[in-house]
Amino acid sequence: MMDILNFDFMQNALFASLLVSVICGIIGTLTVINRMVFIAGGIAHGSYGGIGLALYFGIAPMLGASLFSLFLGALIAYITHQNNARLDALIGVLWAFGMALGIIMTDLTPGYNVDLMSYLFGAILSVTDEDLYGMGAVLVVVLAFAVIFYKQLLAMSFDAQFAKLRGINVTLLYFALVLMVALGVVITIRAVGLILVIALLTIPPYIAEKFTNSVGGMMVLASILSALFCTVGLYLSYSFNLSGGASIILVATTTFFIQLLYSRYIRS
Repeated sequence: MMDILNFDFMQNALFASLLVSVICGIIGTLTVINRMVFIAGGIAHGSYGGIGLALYFGIAPMLGASLFSLFLGALIAYITHQNNARLDALIGVLWAFGMALGIIMTDLTPGYNVDLMSYLFGAILSVTDEDLYGMGAVLVVVLAFAVIFYKQLLAMSFDAQFAKLRGINVTLLYFALVLMVALGVVITIRAVGLILVIALLTIPPYIAEKFTNSVGGMMVLASILSALFCTVGLYLSYSFNLSGGASIILVATTTFFIQLLYSRYIRS
């Protein structure tokens, strides 16, 4: 494993996986306990519209994905906070709209030569120093948000009505949480792609929940598990010439099924 780190691209990939792991550990935990997985999925797939728009207007694809995801996040937060009826249908529509818009705008872009597969399935082995700076900035924002509003987030997650009685602005906090989810989703796309991002956001927290008694502990363990999945996945990717994002998710899903079998048939 150590000889792999002699290559700059593997060093960047490892740093990126560690940064993304902490982001996913924090945001993924909040996503799971607030039952927002489908919302995160809608934002992830809808962000493809931002990539298409960015290509058409000649700006950085990840910048376009970030801005469009924040827009989708704000829209979803506004609609779902007002009325949760038919939430799945609403997110399905936005999901399809974003994907369709991205494909159409890409088709309309003259002479584009961007590898769109890297956005669908990730390209962690081609992460640049600029990508690392972006991931680091998002990590600082996410970590600050979780630390500053930890108690308020707990109150809102488990009893929104009680949180309101305690004077917490649940509406504003909910909007902020959805926007943090959008940021976490976009930055994770660089590692595993928008198709696989939900797995990295949900599997580590789901497993961590079985072995911890607090949300903070769940965030820490989920971050550690995510880092482990990424490291093993990167090793497999390099050793067998496989897709980095898919290798990471394969390790994560395999661990998920092992834990599930252990909980149901061995531990019980």
